[in-house]
Amino acid sequence: MLDHIGIRVGNLEASKRFYDAALLPLGISIIMEVPPELTGGYHSIGYGKNGKPFFWVSDGGPHGAGIHVAFVASSRSEVDAFHKAALKAGGKDNGGPGLRPHYHPNYYGAFVFDPDGINLEAVCHSPQ
Repeated sequence: MLDHIGIRVGNLEASKRFYDAALLPLGISIIMEVPPELTGGYHSIGYGKNGKPFFWVSDGGPHGAGIHVAFVASSRSEVDAFHKAALKAGGKDNGGPGLRPHYHPNYYGAFVFDPDGINLEAVCHSPQ
């Protein structure tokens, strides 16, 4: 199951205006913004419902194909296993397993680039 997806856009302010208006009728709005200091150099805006961002828009980043897909992991050990298996299968590390408290206190994720440079993640939201 997917946890969230992210895309890179050419003009973040124009995209923000567009998504703010287009998603409003669906009850989807900005839940969180993450500044470049916490992302490795790019600004991200998370849209969602009920306090959970699931659609992210960013102004770029130093790597990747401009797409980010995060898969739900039921435990932190699954996140660890995903990262290890992806690297063994030829993926490139983009952030080893660990807490990312700038998202929320229990956010435990790991990131890899697939062979085409797509940024993949496994994430567990539970405290263990």
